Amino acid sequence: GIVGLEDPPRADVPAAIRACREAGGRVVMVTGDHAVTALAIGREIGLVTPDGGVLEGAALAGLERGDRADLLGADIYARVNPAEKLQLVRAWQRQGAVVAMTGDGVNDAPALRQADIGIAMGRRGTDAAREAAAMILLDDAFPTIVSAIREGRVIFGNIRRFAAFLLSCNLSEVLVVGLAVLLALPLPLMPIQILYLNLVTDVFPAFALASGEGDAQVMQRPPRSPGEPILGRRQWRGIVLHGLVLTAGTLGSLLLARYWLGLEGRALVTTTFLTLAFAQLGHVFNMRPNGSSAWRNEINCNPWIWAALALCTALLAVPPYVPLLADTLMLAPIG
Repeated sequence: GIVGLEDPPRADVPAAIRACREAGGRVVMVTGDHAVTALAIGREIGLVTPDGGVLEGAALAGLERGDRADLLGADIYARVNPAEKLQLVRAWQRQGAVVAMTGDGVNDAPALRQADIGIAMGRRGTDAAREAAAMILLDDAFPTIVSAIREGRVIFGNIRRFAAFLLSCNLSEVLVVGLAVLLALPLPLMPIQILYLNLVTDVFPAFALASGEGDAQVMQRPPRSPGEPILGRRQWRGIVLHGLVLTAGTLGSLLLARYWLGLEGRALVTTTFLTLAFAQLGHVFNMRPNGSSAWRNEINCNPWIWAALALCTALLAVPPYVPLLADTLMLAPIG
């Protein structure tokens, strides 16, 4: 009699591999199985590329010395022992790659520890593998790794937008007061009003930005460099530019209110305060991802953004007409 055993890959793995490649990542199979078996599975899940192929562990001699970088182009490494897995991880790291390594056995522990992100299997993984890893995959499903990559990109983008929004808003507040003093203009903002801006128009929109779920193109962008700061040169340019624009608009309203409308005292301060406050609320739409549509993007489609804007609008529109709040914030009703 003949008995055939098949351990087929999960149906969702091919789509996950395609998503990894679209995101700029590379997926490689490293296994102790026979090369023919590994190649059959690799073809079934769409892992094997025209430029790739299969290498057996015995062909990796010299990889540790760094003189066989050409061996890193294969898609599948078969008949690989634990020492050779560790050599592969180190070789990719020498090439500047960020290596995520999955494993479940005791023999995988050295490579899991060496990898930038060691990922152990939570269900069938050994205690040694879980201890050596940086992450534990609770469902043992490869597509979960892809979901984690997407979530990490979304979180990083939200933190970057959160920080850029807050810094540009605070920069405008500093510049408005500082330039007004230097130019001998009436004081545009009172200290209590600056505090109110920081508690209202800065906080709620920033929290809404931090709750974004990412846009549809987040996994089509290339990966960022591991050494890239949260706020790079482009972000700092945007912070300064937006801060200057907010400042110019606020000082422009100050000049118009003072010399054209003839306002003074609380009426003048109310004009500049509300101008800067509502300009900061509108500034949240400048935080949309580069290259996205101006009308349908991650910011416009975030319901928390609209909720934050509605709340802040109410918190800005009501105080001038409530005597107690108007006296506290040194505001006047708008005629």
